[in-house]
Amino acid sequence: MDLVEQARAHDAYRLAVRVPEQPRSGSARGEHTHADADAGVAAAAESPAPPSPPAPRKPVQRSSVRGQVLDALRAALVGGDLAPGEVYSAPVLGERFGVSATPVREAMQQLAIEGAVEVVPNRGFRVTERSARELGELAEVRALIEVPVMLRLARTVPAARWCELRPLAEASVVAAAGGDLARYAESDRAFHRAVLGLSGNQQLVQVADDLHRRSQWPLVSGPVSGRRADLIADAAEHAALLEALVARDLVVVQSLVREHFAGAGG
Repeated sequence: MDLVEQARAHDAYRLAVRVPEQPRSGSARGEHTHADADAGVAAAAESPAPPSPPAPRKPVQRSSVRGQVLDALRAALVGGDLAPGEVYSAPVLGERFGVSATPVREAMQQLAIEGAVEVVPNRGFRVTERSARELGELAEVRALIEVPVMLRLARTVPAARWCELRPLAEASVVAAAGGDLARYAESDRAFHRAVLGLSGNQQLVQVADDLHRRSQWPLVSGPVSGRRADLIADAAEHAALLEALVARDLVVVQSLVREHFAGAGG
C-alpha cells in the first residue's frame, strides 16, 4: 500500500471512531442561566405581591379646636363674660365650651401673649385689668402708626375703592346699635384692617391689628348703656371718615382720625 492509500485509510479510521463534540462549557452555563431566569420569572408571577403599607392616618386638627376656643374666649372677654381681675381655670372653661382642658390652656397661652390674661400658677389665668394710662399709651401708638398711613392713602386711593368699604362701616354701626360688644369688636377691627390693607403692607396691618385688639379688652367695663353709647359714636366716626376719604378732604380726615384715637374708641 502506497503512502496515498495509507493516508486515506487513516482518515477513514478517524471518521469512524470520532466522538461527537460536547457543547462548550460556556454555552452550557448560558443555557442553564437562561433556564433559571425563566423559572424565576415564572415563580415571581405565581407568588402573591407583598401587601401595600397602610395609608397614614389623617392627623387630628387640634389647631382648629384651639382656634375655635380662642375665638370664643375673645368674644367672652369683650362681651364681659370673663371679668377683669377674675381667675379662670382651663378645666372649668373646657366644660363650659364642651372641650378638654388642653385646647383651652393653649388658647389662654395665646391670650397671655396678647396681654389679655396673665398666668396664675396652679390656678389658671387672670383676666388683665387695664389702667387708663395703658389705654392711653395704646391709643398713642396706634395713632402714630395709622394716622400717617391714612393721610397718605387719602391722597392716592381713588374714591371708588373707599366706597367699597362702606358695608364694613355699616356693619359696625349695626353691631353698635344692637349693643353686641363681641360683634362690634370684630367689625371695628375689620374696618380698620380693610383701610390699612389698601397700603399693601401686610406687616403694618398685622401690627396695627394686634394693637387694636389689645385696646378692645376694656370694653367689658362700665354700664351697658354707657358702652352702647360709646360704640354708636365710635361707629359713626367710621362712616364720617369714609365720606371724608371719598372727598379727599385731608383736613377733615386728619381731624377725624385723631379724634377717633383720642377717644380710645376703635
